[in-house]
Amino acid sequence: MPAAPVILNNTPLVALWVLGRLDLVRDLFGEVMIPPAVHAEFLAVDRAARQQALAHASWIKVTPLGNPRRVLAYTGLDEGEAAVLALAEELEGTVVIDERKARRYAKRLGLPLTGTLGVLLLAKEHGLLPSVRAAVDTLLDAGLYLNSDLVTSVLRLAGEEE
Repeated sequence: MPAAPVILNNTPLVALWVLGRLDLVRDLFGEVMIPPAVHAEFLAVDRAARQQALAHASWIKVTPLGNPRRVLAYTGLDEGEAAVLALAEELEGTVVIDERKARRYAKRLGLPLTGTLGVLLLAKEHGLLPSVRAAVDTLLDAGLYLNSDLVTSVLRLAGEEE
């Protein structure tokens, strides 16, 4: 478990919400943070249901950037992704993000990172999730995109390959 703050992007947040398992980030990381831009992205769809989920997830804190202009350094990213990276830089935090370009930025900055599938794998390793495959199937059925090669690798690591 990271000792540094953990900052979530919208895609992993949506995935955990779809699974009804926002509790996984609490159980794995304690308190997690989302910048206001991610909060706005998350609430842009199914607002009432998502607002209610966040109201019951007191461990997810909306955390503003100390220097909002820092997001301008991340060209080619959407506002939420840029804000996640900027907040992680400010707080020396761990990033939970799926988008390839944002992950490349995080690696160049030396920020620790994982993604949705990494969280699911970690949850299984800690006995918090019985099956990564079942979670992946639920996400795919809900229309979320997951890279098939990455899914295969994660299922192998989870001991759930076919």
